Amino acid sequence: MKHTFLILLAILPGILFCQKESKPGTVITQFGKTYEVESPDFKTNTASELKAVFDVGRSFGDSTKINPLINTAARYLNMHADAGVSIENLKVALVIHGSAANDVLNNKNYKTKFGLDNPNNLLISALTEKGVQIILCGQTAAYRNISKSDVHPNIKFALSAMTALVQLQNENYKLINF
Repeated sequence: MKHTFLILLAILPGILFCQKESKPGTVITQFGKTYEVESPDFKTNTASELKAVFDVGRSFGDSTKINPLINTAARYLNMHADAGVSIENLKVALVIHGSAANDVLNNKNYKTKFGLDNPNNLLISALTEKGVQIILCGQTAAYRNISKSDVHPNIKFALSAMTALVQLQNENYKLINF
């Protein structure tokens, strides 16, 4: 047992320092850092259209940080562009519901609720400038008393998250749910 512990203690620094550094993206430069994957066995089809809809239904309890699920859309764009997929072939949508609705509030309303500017607003602007649709569940908005004037100006309202998810999947968007 003592020898096993000593061996683990000896190799631990090597394991810790072997972690690769993330790199900033080329599409969304301020957000969505990725890692380079050398010689993947499962090759990315860079010629096909990649349509993804992210189901974002939760927040992570720290109002000072961006929602990592929203940031995943930036990672998706950055890593696929870096892999050689043209930006025209990347179609992305986020469907926001549940506690994540707070993450799309405009600065005024976020500040009222949490005492600071919304850390997601720059990310939301960057994503929508690249054509990402960010859709808020109308049922969540009504339940939480959120109106269109309360959210970032680039947010679209849907009847419900369920409606938006089904319609986007009917348009061949593939559901990504974390």
